[in-house]
Amino acid sequence: MRAHYLQHVEFEGLGSINNWLEKAGYAISSTQFFRSDALPKINEFDLLIVMGGPMSVNDEAGHAWLLEEKKFIKNVIEVGKPVLGICLGAQLIASAMQAEVFANSVKEIGWFPVESVRSTINSHFFFPEKIEVFHWHGETFNLPEGAIQIARSKGCENQAFQIGSNVIGLQFHLETTPRLAQAIVDNCRDELVEGEYIQFEQELLSCPQERYSAINSVMDKVLEYLHNSYG
Repeated sequence: MRAHYLQHVEFEGLGSINNWLEKAGYAISSTQFFRSDALPKINEFDLLIVMGGPMSVNDEAGHAWLLEEKKFIKNVIEVGKPVLGICLGAQLIASAMQAEVFANSVKEIGWFPVESVRSTINSHFFFPEKIEVFHWHGETFNLPEGAIQIARSKGCENQAFQIGSNVIGLQFHLETTPRLAQAIVDNCRDELVEGEYIQFEQELLSCPQERYSAINSVMDKVLEYLHNSYG
């Protein structure tokens, strides 16, 4: 099995996802848009992971590669391969599938709870009923056509969605490790201003290891779910 990930900035890497992929026996490759916009052929990988980044999906004038990236994501979804989008990655999936991405009413930066949304009609991934997760975003999205909502929060209604059995978009970060949290703070510290859903640096970085372990465990379950959806 082969996993390919799309990385938009150097400081938002795979985090805990890398450990799961290695343990599951995946060969790992990447497109790092801050170095090159070369994309693989669709038959060269089995799982696509779209990472986060501080840019907007609507910043096509400043980041011309966004146009090709969205076309690429749409093509991968249409051939039925598993796709996971994280934060900007979820917004890119939404945009690629013709849903609007726009400014949320508030920014969410720090550790805040999300709640599971469960459907009695559709089979989908089930999050814990409530879990504290790591956020860093100022935009949100409408659900793409055919998608179901699978998580929400008080600060942002559409926190996660699923399309079919093979596509999941997460507005929040389950892959975060202490090192990743520190890296995003180091690079985006100017966003830590007074706000209802914004934590300051000390609070954001001082959480116990158990909280990272909890979200990484849920990420493992998301990846296992998508892995089992293929084939």
